[in-house]
Amino acid sequence: MATENALYTILMEKIKQDALVLPTLPEVALKVRKATDDPDINLGHMSDIVAQDPALSLGMIKVANSALLGRSVKVETVSQAVTRIGLRQIKSIATAMALEQVFVSENDVVAMYMKKSWRKTIDIASVAISLMGLYLKENKHSALTLDTLTLAALVHNIGVLPILTEAEQHPDVFANPTFLQQAIIKLSGKIGGTITRAWEFSDELTLLVESWSDLTVLPKEAHYLDFIRAGAIYHKIFKNESTQEVLLNSYVKKGILPEADYMQSDEFKAMCADVKSMFN
Repeated sequence: MATENALYTILMEKIKQDALVLPTLPEVALKVRKATDDPDINLGHMSDIVAQDPALSLGMIKVANSALLGRSVKVETVSQAVTRIGLRQIKSIATAMALEQVFVSENDVVAMYMKKSWRKTIDIASVAISLMGLYLKENKHSALTLDTLTLAALVHNIGVLPILTEAEQHPDVFANPTFLQQAIIKLSGKIGGTITRAWEFSDELTLLVESWSDLTVLPKEAHYLDFIRAGAIYHKIFKNESTQEVLLNSYVKKGILPEADYMQSDEFKAMCADVKSMFN
């Protein structure tokens, strides 16, 4: 218990002193984000930047060919993918596709936890993105966008990374997964907000990272939080049944779900599987 308390104290103190070692955004994501801020950027130049990273190139082609974009003709090149996705959306999508590169460690135990965390993030994101695709079909004039939701869903739990990295110095903590999970629940939102600010993400994304698990924050209108929380319900992150019921009923009222048990349907499960394939 002493080791567990020590880790918590160390993390809190480093947060206060702004001394926590934060993950860095992958270089290719930084290049894409910088390029999209250039008013003179064109699709050809953007394609060249994306093509420098094989994993990102493949990810972008998968996104361009996904059912979410509703195109039957398949693209086969990075240039075609970038053209289909468009410069406006490319910043968020490219960043989202590059995030997997952050969930790595040279320590076998930490690497295992990070891999597990990334898989859980993908699971939740697949549900959120699927629901957003449905929602936008019925609400074409919504201010919500699929690219922003994709990035938000993949970054919502980014705060686990410094916790796992710090826990690496305390091997006993990894022998107690329950405590580690408690530390993540207590601190990952605050730490995640610190990371997204360091990465110069929008205030909207930072607020989402900090508050997605805080159920006292309940937007009245359909919000990115709702879609991520629906994913958390689906994958049993929120275990309280009455909480699940209240949230699901609110999503029906907001038009996010056709009915409260829709996510259990074969149609929806197939949709999630298709979205998830973008990340494999």
